[in-house]
This record gives sequence, C-alpha cells and structure tokens, in this order.
Amino acid sequence: MRKVKVAFFAEILIADFDGAARTMFQLFERIDHERFEFLFICASGPDQIFGFDCLKIPSLRIPFNRNYVIGMPGRAPEGTWEKLDHFAPDLVHIATPSFLGHFALKYARGKSLPVTSIYHTHFVSYIAYYLKYLPFLIKPVVSLTRKYQNEFYDQCDKVYIPSTSIAKELVEAGMSPKNMKIWKRGMDTGLFSPGKKDENYLQTLTGNSNPTILFASRLVWEKNLETLISIYELVRAGGLSYNFIVVGDGVARKDCEARMPGAIFPGRLGHEQLSVLYASASVFVFPSVSETFGNVVLEAMASGLVPVVADGGGSRDFIEEGENGYKCSPYEAAAYVEKIREVIENPSLQARLSQNAVQYSQSYDWDELARVYFSDLIALTAPIEKLELEN
Repeated sequence: MRKVKVAFFAEILIADFDGAARTMFQLFERIDHERFEFLFICASGPDQIFGFDCLKIPSLRIPFNRNYVIGMPGRAPEGTWEKLDHFAPDLVHIATPSFLGHFALKYARGKSLPVTSIYHTHFVSYIAYYLKYLPFLIKPVVSLTRKYQNEFYDQCDKVYIPSTSIAKELVEAGMSPKNMKIWKRGMDTGLFSPGKKDENYLQTLTGNSNPTILFASRLVWEKNLETLISIYELVRAGGLSYNFIVVGDGVARKDCEARMPGAIFPGRLGHEQLSVLYASASVFVFPSVSETFGNVVLEAMASGLVPVVADGGGSRDFIEEGENGYKCSPYEAAAYVEKIREVIENPSLQARLSQNAVQYSQSYDWDELARVYFSDLIALTAPIEKLELEN
C-alpha cells in the first residue's frame, strides 16, 4: 500500500514550546512510518522531526509577545515551494489560520487536496487583553477576527475541536459545524500521577510546610493574570498562611513578580519537575478563559491536585462541580479564594476530589486520539488514491 503523504504547516514546531506544540508532538511520536510520509513547513523548528524533513521559512516576531513568531511564506528561500511540489502531498494539515496557514490553504485548494486543522488557539479571547487601552476597537476587531476565522475553517475538510464548550461557542459565532469533530487531548498518566508527590521537594522550594496554591502557564496577560494577582492579594489580606507558586515565563512575569512579592516564581519547568509540584501542592488555581482545552488543568488532575478554575474556555469541561474540582465566575477573585479555602481546610473533601480528579483524567488516552486522527487522514485521502488507480 502506498504511503499517505502529509504536508504539515505550523508556525512553531518545538517540542514542549506550548500546549499546541505538545499536542502536535504527541501525534508525531505516533506516526506509522510504513503508512505515512510527512513534510513539515514551519517558521521555527528543527531540520528534521522524527526522521522527516522540516522546511523553515523566514519569520517576524510578534511585537506584543516576543516568544512567538509569524511565518512569512512570501519570503521563503528559493526552491522551498519546489520541494513541496516535489513531495507531492496527498493532504495538507494547517495548525493556525496565519499567513502561512492561508498560504497552505490556497496551495491545497489549488491542487484539490483535503485539508485538516486542529483548533489550538482561541484567538478571539485574546483581543480584549491586547486592546484594553483601545476599548472602542474590541468589538469590531472581534467581529472581523471571527469573520476571517470562520471563512478559513469552513474551507477545511476536518477541524478538530478540543472541547464541547469551545465547539458550541464557535458555532454560535457563525462557524459551520459540518466539518467539526470533537477531538480532545490525551494524558501521560505515567508522567503525571499522585505517586510523584515529594513533600521534601516542596518544602525546599517554599521553606515551610504550609498549604500551597499552584498556578502553571505561560505568563501572558490573556491568561487572566489580573484575576490571579487579585486572588493572591485576597489570600494575603485574609492572613491565610498559604504558599503561592507561579510556574512559567513570559512577557508578564516581571509585572507579576512585582505585584505578587511573596509568591515563588521558579520560572519555566520541565515536565519532570512540574509533575512533582502538581502532585505535592494543595490546590491548582487557573483563572484563564482563553484555553481551547487546558492541558495544565488535566495534568494537575492526573496528579491528584484539586483544580479551581474559571467557568470559561475549554478547561471548564473537565470539572464536575463539587465532584472533582470547582468552577468560578472568571473574574471574581473572592469566589476562587472561597473554594481554595474550602478544599484546604477540609482534608476529607480534598481527598475525595483528588481521587475523582485522577479517575477522570485516566479517560484521556493519546493512543486512541492518534488512532482517530491518522484513520481520518487515510479516509480523507482514499478518494485521491482511488482516482489515481482508476487513471
């Protein structure tokens, strides 16, 4: 049987760079080399990914988030697109509706190739943060973003949506449901588990044995960090002897450190260190409403850490209220503090929620999700293969 050739377009293909990259690399690790051949095209990444070539194109850094880049396909080195033509893909996968994504969509449509995409980033939820000093622009920019986003995804043959909440929101905003497929995320329960608990590690970090509130994410304002800071301030004002650990890095880190002077900022941690913190802390707080899925929440749950999260974005789909965690009105810091105290001050409740969180997380299996994805690629390219055989 001939291999299915996939041209995979993404801005950043660096393992563990962010949640989107981790999702993509979980798929890459499971590529059947006897059944598939991939060609990667990116703005930032290695020369090869699991034995497949990766073509890199010039990029520009995003002014308001210097960690991210935008690929510039019009400035690609001579011969780049000839290499793509020579590869002769059967299917195109597009990570993001960026300049590179639109180039890839136009390329695929010009050659009548099927297109798949995973809805990684909920861009609309970022706009209010980026335009907070120009509030009169928020509504028109949101409308324009939704228009172009809907037009882009409606031209794809399959769009994988990570949560039912996000799918519902997208449909209500005008995106067609005809090509949507709920496709969640998996969890490495060998890496993230209650067995990683290490109280000595936690005490070394905090200098005490007090309860610990943990937050982990990129430190960018669109993660609703203002509410996180307010939660910290209420905890301090209430005289609560809780440690506050903020894991991650980003453009907002210095401001967060200045406004949360008693919090611990260990920076960006690898999965091994983070898994120990998850398993050893008391409560995981996550006020972000910009997540399409919320990998860190599921990682915390798999580690037995009780989550208190925003009732918004994809993360809320994990939570069965009062059974495996709590959901709060996204911007009401007092509501988070109330639930945090409830968990910390009631050990039997904490133990029950923790056990249920672990049990819930075990239903997320990367092997099954990868099987679904690769089966879809084969199904989408089957008409092409049939046509080639007939000719």
